[in-house]
Amino acid sequence: MTDRKYRQKDYRGGGPSGAPDRREPPRPPAGGGGTFGILKNKPTSRCAECGAVLPITADSLAQCPHCRAELHACRQCAHFDPARRFECVQPIVERIADKRARNECTAFSLMVTVERDTSGGAVRPDDARRSFGNLFKK
Repeated sequence: MTDRKYRQKDYRGGGPSGAPDRREPPRPPAGGGGTFGILKNKPTSRCAECGAVLPITADSLAQCPHCRAELHACRQCAHFDPARRFECVQPIVERIADKRARNECTAFSLMVTVERDTSGGAVRPDDARRSFGNLFKK
């Protein structure tokens, strides 16, 4: 009875003959098809308080345009690290107590992160709803 269990097709990589199946990796679309599945990266700067996207050249801005948080503050800096001494990666002489308040630190540089560009271009929210609704229509 146990012999029959192991003779099934595709058990241990092969059919009845026992030879392993050779599978080829999936190929990209024939027409080149653009960048399906590949998202582009873009540098982005965000407000540490409200998360609003800031222009990367925000050095000229004093406050966040959305929440009015100070931008030249430790929380907005690329060197801010709560796990480090004085909460800064750079060697500084004295601790800045309020990390949200404006300061005149010479080591300040606005934090810029790399995010995936997930904008769909011409895709609208209504298109997604309509597509979902069409799945269950007969």
